[in-house]
Parts: sequence; structure tokens; C-alpha cells
Amino acid sequence: AEERQRKMLASVAVASIVAVVVLAINQWGFKGIVVRLLGLYKRVNLLALRLRGLTPDDVADARVVSGQSWDEFCDTLKAAGAAIVSDGTPKDAFNQAEGYRYLSRIVRAGLENFVEADDPYNPTLSTIADGLRAAPVKLGSDNPDNLYQHASILGTLTYRIVGNKGTVSTLGFGTQAGQYGKPGGLNTVDYVDSTDMTFNDDGSFEIILSAGKRPADAQNWLRMETDPERGMLLVRQTFGRRDTEIAATVAISVVGHKSGPQPLTAARLDEGLQSAATLVAAAPMMFARWAKGFQGHANKLPLFDQKLSDSVGGDPHIRYFHSYWELRPDQALVIEAQPPGCKFWNFQLNNYWMESLDYRHFPVHVNKHTASYLPDGRLRIVVARSDPRKLGVDCNWIDTCDHTCGTMCFRWIRPQVPDDVLPHPTTKVVDVGQLPTVCS
Repeated sequence: AEERQRKMLASVAVASIVAVVVLAINQWGFKGIVVRLLGLYKRVNLLALRLRGLTPDDVADARVVSGQSWDEFCDTLKAAGAAIVSDGTPKDAFNQAEGYRYLSRIVRAGLENFVEADDPYNPTLSTIADGLRAAPVKLGSDNPDNLYQHASILGTLTYRIVGNKGTVSTLGFGTQAGQYGKPGGLNTVDYVDSTDMTFNDDGSFEIILSAGKRPADAQNWLRMETDPERGMLLVRQTFGRRDTEIAATVAISVVGHKSGPQPLTAARLDEGLQSAATLVAAAPMMFARWAKGFQGHANKLPLFDQKLSDSVGGDPHIRYFHSYWELRPDQALVIEAQPPGCKFWNFQLNNYWMESLDYRHFPVHVNKHTASYLPDGRLRIVVARSDPRKLGVDCNWIDTCDHTCGTMCFRWIRPQVPDDVLPHPTTKVVDVGQLPTVCS
């Protein structure tokens, strides 16, 4: 009887824990749960250290000297491979090879951004996603028309950004709270782009970043948060035609603080390796889950959840249509839309891992300025292995680059209509030989 009672109590306890986890996931999402658990883990560890008379710096010194910090970094990289073989991912050699290459790129990005360029007292604008590099890094449906830059910041400091707009279509700046896998979770705190900014006659500008109230003399201002103290500045430059436009120049510095790199400490190295490892483990798994979910509306382009987009650092002025595509070599995906009045729009094709395809060498994206339009102003895009224009089809061709599946993204940037009347792109899968008839 006692054994049965013990098992019954254990079953009730397990059921209660499961129920709590399910409720928590429904309320905060998987990423939110991870962030909160890591925050709790950190607070418990700090309390334990104080009770033992140790400081976090003491622990970091010991971790680096013993090799534990490096060992844990390497162990996390090995575990990150689970994202590539998770449920729903393509298991053929070609897509798996791209998946592991993707992981290697994220490792490189993590080390560059969190170990080499992560000093909020001497902030440096660096890139996580840049497909134009000789060694590209791509992540989260990175926009081929964008140049992404970011810098580490502290909410307790004040920063000054100076620069010149150049001739880019859109220049945007956002402050985000927290870091990958840590409290704050990269939620957008404030955002401003060139539509709302004040510029001098020569295109130059200044932006002040600070917590609290806007300084009275600030030409432009972005708010920061002090809890969590750490955060990130994100800069987006959007080009209509990269071959003719002049990129903006942007520089950031700390107000009232002598510039210059800080000496490396064991604590900074330890935290940098942990942040890099968290990026490699968390980001690919999150986007693999997204790609799996997109398979539920394959070859269609529904509107993406705006709140979810904002929570992971998406531009709040963009309406995204994320999805999954899958085609046989003899099939094509025909996409048509009537663009609303908007600042900008674009469409891009990705591989399964939500990496943009190679836009350095192939036509894998199209935007407001590079597109051709039908006589009635509509837009027609054809995703296919070979150029349908050779068949006389009036369209914008997007090359699959020998892929048979992947993800895709359509964006309306600053649309001038409410969401409830926002035009949605329509799609149709047809045999390539039917294109001249279907698109007549």
C-alpha cells in the first residue's frame, strides 16, 4: 500500500510539473522559458558564490585556467548539431551538408561578435549576417537588400551615433534588451528609421542612446533599458540597388568615457565563449522549428506573427510573409501580388536553414526597384530551376539554385494601409511547361 501511495504521489508530482511546463510554454514560449531558467540559474549561482566568499571574477579565473570554459564551449558546439537532424529537417546529403556549413558559419559569427567585438565601453559595429563577405554568414532569412550591423551597449551608459545617410533607401536603428539566451531575450526597446529621423542638409546626423527621458538637445534619440543592463544596438541599411547606391557611414562612441579597448579578462572571455555557444545552440534550433512550422502552409505565403517577429529583433515597420517551398525540378511556383503603397518591398528564396541563397551570383531575390511589373501594376514572380522568360513568360525569375525545398520570405516595408486590408501574395504550383498558358 505504501509503495502504491508513493507511486501515486510521484505520478501526481510529474503530472503537476508537466502541467506547469505546458502553461509556461503557452505563456512565454520555448525561448522565454529558456531565458527565464538561465536567469534563475544565474541568480542562484551568484547567491551560492556570495555564501562561499567568492566573486564571479574568481570563478571565471578558475574556469579559464582549468580549461573548463573552453571545454564547455566545445561541448555546446557538439550538442548544437541536434538542430540539423531534428524532426522535419531534410535528411539528404545535400541539405545536411548545407546545415553543417550553416552551423560552422554561426560559430564564426559568434566568436567574432561575442569574443572579439563585445566591449560596451568601446563599442564596435560588426556584422552577424553578411552574405557579401568572401566567407558569408547567414541567419534567420537574412535580407539580401540589407546591410546588418550591431554593437554591444550598456543601459547605464550614454552613447552617441554620428554618420551620414548616403543614398540608401532606408536606414534604421534599434535598441534591444538583453543578449541571446539571457534575460531580455533581444526584445526591441526602441526603433527609428530614416523616415522619422532628422538630418542635416548634407545628410549627416546624430543619435543619442540613453535610458530615461529624451535629452532636450538630442537631434535624434533612442531609448535604452537598464534592466537587463546589457543590450544591443542594431543598424539596418536597406538598398534598392546596391550597385548604384552609396552606403551610410555610421560610428558609435560612449559619451563621457575615454574610448579605447579594455584589457581582456578571464570573465570577459568566459562570458564571450558562453554567448557564442548559446548563439550556435539556440538560433539554429529556433529557426529549424520555424521552418518545420512553415511546412504546414507549404508553397503559400501567409502573414507572419508580428509579435513574434518583434520579440526576436524584427523591424516593427515590416510585415513579413514567411513560408516553406517545395518543388520538383519540373515544377514552378508562381507568386502574384498587387503591391500596396509602401516604402519598399522585396522577396527572397532561402535554403531550409533560413539562409538566403547565394545572391552574389544568382537571381534569388527581387525588390521594389529591381522588379519588372505587369501592365496593370501587378507583380509576378516565378520560382523555378530554369529561366521561364526563355519560354516567353513575363515575370521576375527566382532561381532555386538546384534546391528542391527551402524557406522563403516576402516583405512589405512601411505599408501605407492597415493590416486588415494588407494585400497578401497569392501562389500557385504549376508544371514548367504550363507557365506560358498560366501566365498569359
